[in-house]
Amino acid sequence: MTISMQNLEKLTLAEMEEFVDGSRKLTLSVEGEGAIYAFIEALLRAQQYRRLSRGQRGVVRRFLAKVSGLSRAQTTRLIARWTKTRQVRRRPARRPRFPRHYTAEDIVLLAEVDGAHQDLSGPAVRHILEREFQIFHKPEYQRLAGISVSHIYNLRRSKTYRRSRVRVQRTKGRQVPIGERRKPDPRGRPGYLRVDTVHQGQQDGKPGVFHLNAVDTETQWQVVGCVETICERDLIPVLEAMLHQFPFHTLGFHCDNGSEFINHKVAAMLNKLLVEFTKSRAYRTTDNALVEGKNGAVIRKHMGYGPIGSEHAERVQKFYTAHLNPYLNYHRPCGFATLEYGKRGKKTRVYCAGDYQTPYEKLTSIPDWQQYLKPGISTKMLQQQATRISDTEAATEMQKAKLAMLAACRTKR
Repeated sequence: MTISMQNLEKLTLAEMEEFVDGSRKLTLSVEGEGAIYAFIEALLRAQQYRRLSRGQRGVVRRFLAKVSGLSRAQTTRLIARWTKTRQVRRRPARRPRFPRHYTAEDIVLLAEVDGAHQDLSGPAVRHILEREFQIFHKPEYQRLAGISVSHIYNLRRSKTYRRSRVRVQRTKGRQVPIGERRKPDPRGRPGYLRVDTVHQGQQDGKPGVFHLNAVDTETQWQVVGCVETICERDLIPVLEAMLHQFPFHTLGFHCDNGSEFINHKVAAMLNKLLVEFTKSRAYRTTDNALVEGKNGAVIRKHMGYGPIGSEHAERVQKFYTAHLNPYLNYHRPCGFATLEYGKRGKKTRVYCAGDYQTPYEKLTSIPDWQQYLKPGISTKMLQQQATRISDTEAATEMQKAKLAMLAACRTKR
C-alpha cells in the first residue's frame, strides 16, 4: 500500500498499530532523505509525540521505521533530535581536514627527481632529496628533505604526480584469432580429441624429445607421437600421422594455449580436414584434464623422467606407432566414470568395477559406431587387431620393444 503525506495526519494510533502488526507493506511516496525527515517531523508534531505514553511512543516509532525504511536505531536518533529541537534536519558531514604539508609544487619537484634518476627506490630518492637541501642548499627541497620513505610512494600515486610525469596505459589483452575458447561437447560421439605435449627434459643443456599426446574424449582412444622439436617443421608431419592412426573421423581438436598448436600452420591443417578447433578457457583447469591425466599415467609411467636426446625422436616415434599405441587402445583397460547426483545436485564421479573397458570395447559399445569409421577401416580389421594376441602377451611384447628402444637410445647418446 502506498500513501502520501496528506493522509498521515488522519491516521490514529490504532490504525498505526494495525499496520505495524499486519503483513501489509506500507511505503511512502516521497523521494530523498530531506523529504523523509520532513515526513517524520510532521508526523511527530501531528501526533503530539511528547504527550504520548511509553507504549504509544513505541507504536509511533515502529510505524515510522516500517514506513520510512530506516533502521530502528536511526529512527530512535531522529526522534530524540526532534524531542530536543522540534526539528529533524540532515546534519552536514563532518570529515576531518588535516593541514596539507606537501604542496603541489613539492609533488611536481618529486616527479622531476624521479624522471632524472629513472625511478629509484624510495630510500634512494629520500637520500637524494635530503642531500639537495642539506649539501647543495636548494631551498625548494626544504619540505621534501624530511619526507618519509612511505610517503614518497603515497605522493607517487597522487593525481598531481601522474599529471606531471606518469602516463597510465593499461595492459591490453592480446586476442589470438585461432581456435575457439570453449570446452568441446562430443555428445557421445567419438572423434573429439584432447591434445597436449610432454617434454622429456634436458641434460647438460642438451634438449630432449617432445611427446605429443592425443586422447579421444568419448572412448579414451589414445595415440602418442614423438618429435625432435615442437617447431612447425617437425610437428606438422607427426601430428598428421597421429590423426591418421585414429580409426574414426576427427571431428574436434582441443588443446591448451601453447604456441605449438595455436598457430596458423596447425589451424590450416585442421581447417583442411574440417576439424573443429577449440582451446582451453582461462581459469578452467579441467578443460584439458583428460589428456593431462594421461600424460602422467601413460607417458611418464612408460618413458620416465630420464633424458632422451632429441636425435632419438624418430626411433621413439616408431616404437609408439608399432607397439605402444596398439597396446593402449586394444589391450589396456581405462576407467569410465559414472556420474551420480547428490541431494543438492552435486556431481560425483564414481568408478565401478564394470566401468573399465579398453578404448576398442568402448568404441564398439557406442550405438551405430560403424558410421564413425574412416573409409577403408572395417569392423573386421579392428576385431582382428584386438584379438590377434592376448592382453598380457601384447604388454610383454611392448615392454621388450621399449627396453630395446631405450637401450639403443642410451648407447648412441
